[in-house]
Amino acid sequence: MKLKAIMCAAAVCGGVSLATAVDEVVAEAEKGETEETPVVSASFSLAFDSKYLSYGFVDNRDPILTPSAEITFFDLVTVGAEAIFDMTKYGRQAGYGNRGGKYTELHPYVGISHAFSPEDVTWLPTTVEIGLNYLYEYHPGAKARHGERDAGADDDTQFWTLSLSLPDLWFEPALSIERDVIRDNGTYVSMEIGHSFNLLGEDDETLALRPSIAQGFGNCERVKAYVGDANKNGLMDTMLKLELTWSVCDNLEIGGYVGYSDFLFDRDIRRASRGYEGTGRWDESWNVVAGLSATLSF
Repeated sequence: MKLKAIMCAAAVCGGVSLATAVDEVVAEAEKGETEETPVVSASFSLAFDSKYLSYGFVDNRDPILTPSAEITFFDLVTVGAEAIFDMTKYGRQAGYGNRGGKYTELHPYVGISHAFSPEDVTWLPTTVEIGLNYLYEYHPGAKARHGERDAGADDDTQFWTLSLSLPDLWFEPALSIERDVIRDNGTYVSMEIGHSFNLLGEDDETLALRPSIAQGFGNCERVKAYVGDANKNGLMDTMLKLELTWSVCDNLEIGGYVGYSDFLFDRDIRRASRGYEGTGRWDESWNVVAGLSATLSF
């Protein structure tokens, strides 16, 4: 009897130990699957904006639609494209022809980005994310159509953008430096701070609200490209924005935003911005904009 009791106890202990070991292996496997970097991921997005602003200047006072798609390899290199569609006959009044329902710009791009954490680089006090992006800005109106160029159409150009952000800090500071290397050789710098608040709990990212403020700066070439005869560096647009994102499921995110833009710190640029809009029907330096978006990820 004692022998049977000992054997039963040993079997029970062995079973418990085996179950515990299996649980540990499964947990490690699940952890490894969670942390594994996907070889390829893709996303498709459709965005609606009430106006089209460039550096705070009104390029289209009517709504636009922007579909986009991108593929990311090893969570490192991204290749994508976006197109900007007019939703009205705005171009007929703005001087580049009616493009209602047609695209006015096409932006293919490629970028590389990586986040370096203190675990990767011991001397870093917080996570640092660095990115470099190349974008080609194609304007179909700049090409000869029936032997004649569209009046008012911009020339094609190319941009290089260097970005730096500290996503783990409370204010999530971000800096981007954009360089136009073809059309006007202008440089635009944007500095942004903001914070994401999880509305359903500290660790629940299903519904998030993010207020932010961004300030732009342009060198002489960038300012002159929009203002005209000015030959000065200057603080350009200030953007106050409130964004709401809803992660419907693992593959679908819906977002919305409302923003206020103005030229608060340079009266010369502010004055010039009032006469920039192509139809002459918007003579204010400030703008209130809003938008919606849906993004599918795989």
